[in-house]
Amino acid sequence: MLSKEELQQRACAVIEQRATALIEIGETIRHRPELGFKEFKTAATVAKTLTDLKVPHRTELAITGVKGELNGTEPGPTLALIGELDALVVSGHPLADPETGAAHACGHNAQVTAVLGATMALVETGAMQHLAGRIVPFAVPAEEYGDIGWRLEQARAGHLEFLGGKPELIRRGHFDDVDMALLIHTSSRKDDKIAGVSASNNGCVVKTVRYIGRAAHAGSAPHLGINALYAANIALTAINALRETFQDSDTIRVHPVITQGGNQVNVIPGEVRLETYVRGKTVPAIMDANAKVDRALRAGALAMGAQVEITTLPGYMPLENNRALANVFRHNAESLFGAEQYGTQGHRTGSTDMGDLSQIMPAVQGYVGGASGTGHGADFMITNPQMAYVGQAKLLAMTAIDLMWDDAGSAQNILRDYKAPMTRAQYLAFQRGINKTETYDGAA
Repeated sequence: MLSKEELQQRACAVIEQRATALIEIGETIRHRPELGFKEFKTAATVAKTLTDLKVPHRTELAITGVKGELNGTEPGPTLALIGELDALVVSGHPLADPETGAAHACGHNAQVTAVLGATMALVETGAMQHLAGRIVPFAVPAEEYGDIGWRLEQARAGHLEFLGGKPELIRRGHFDDVDMALLIHTSSRKDDKIAGVSASNNGCVVKTVRYIGRAAHAGSAPHLGINALYAANIALTAINALRETFQDSDTIRVHPVITQGGNQVNVIPGEVRLETYVRGKTVPAIMDANAKVDRALRAGALAMGAQVEITTLPGYMPLENNRALANVFRHNAESLFGAEQYGTQGHRTGSTDMGDLSQIMPAVQGYVGGASGTGHGADFMITNPQMAYVGQAKLLAMTAIDLMWDDAGSAQNILRDYKAPMTRAQYLAFQRGINKTETYDGAA
C-alpha cells in the first residue's frame, strides 16, 4: 500500500521532470508583468495550464482570478493553494513594462508557477485518489495595493467594492467553500534561511488626501493664492514629528507620497494630492496611528487656510499565521530542505491580504528563497529559478498531501481546534466601516 511519504516523493519527482517547463512559465510571467485587476495575460496562462491538465476551473473571478478544483475520494475540508497574479510599479526595474512601469519585484510570478507545479504533481500522480476533501489551486488578483486612482474609478463604476484582490474575492463569496489557505512567498532576505514562516505581519489602512487651495500668479500675486503644496508639506512635517509617539511594539509605518504637487511652476498650486498607508501590528494600533495622521493632515490645512479632503479606505488586516498549519508546513520544509535550512521568523512589517483570510480561516504565508535584491526594489530578481519555481512547487505539493492524507486527518485536527477571529459577515462589516471621507476647512 502506498504511504504518504511515497506519494510525496512521486509528486516531487513529477515536479522535477517538469522543471524546465515550470521555469519557462515563471520566466514568461516575470517578463510580462501586469498590474492588479489587469492581469489578463497571466490569468490566461494559468487557465490554459489548468485546461491542459483537465482540471475544472472558473475564470474572471474578481475580474482576473482563476480557481481550479481537485476532488479527493472522500468528503473533507477544502484547502486553497494560493498564488498571486500581479506585479507592481517599480521605477528603474530593468524588466519593467515600458508602458505601465509594472515589474515583478516581489516574486508573485514564482507563487503562481509553484501553484501550477503542485497542481501538475497532484494530477499526474493521481494523488487525489489517496486524499480526502478538495484542493483548490487559486490564482488571485491584486495583492499589491497600488494604482489607487484607477481602482477607485472601478469602484465608482460598480466593478469593485474593495481595492485588494482577496478582500474582493471574500466579498463575492469565492472563499465561502474554502476552509484553509496556504501561500508561499519568494524571499530575497539574506538573513532568511531557505524556508520559514513569520509569526505575523502588519495590517494597514489606505489614505488618499486632497488639499484644495487657491491658484494665483506665483511671481506677481502670491498673496492672492493659498498654496496647497505648502499645506501638504506642513502635514508631512507634522507626520514626521509624530513618529516618536508611536510605540515600537506597534510597528507603525506611515510612508506618504505626493502624487500631484502642482501643475506649473509659475502658478501657486491650487490642488495637491497625497497617498499613504498607515500600517501596524494590531487593529487598535493602526486606528490610533490613523487618528494621529488625520490630525497632522488637518494641521496643514489649518496653517495655510486651505481645505483638505481625507479619504480612508480599508486596506489589509494584520496577518496571524496559524501555528498548527505552520507546523505542518515546517515539517515538510525540513523534510525537503533540511532542518538547518528552516528559519523561525518573528513579526514582519509589510502588509498582505493573506491577513484578511487569516481573520476568517486558518491561513499561512510561508517563505522560500530563490531571489536576491530588495523586495519592491529595482534590484529584485529571481536568481535561483530551481528554488523559486521548482522548490516552492514541491513544498506546496508535499504540504497539501500531508494535510489531506488519511481522510484529511491533519486538516481536520487544525479545523477542530480553530476559532476564527471573525465571521465573514463581521469581517465585511468591519472593513466597510473604515471607508469614510472627511472634509476639513482650515479657513473656517
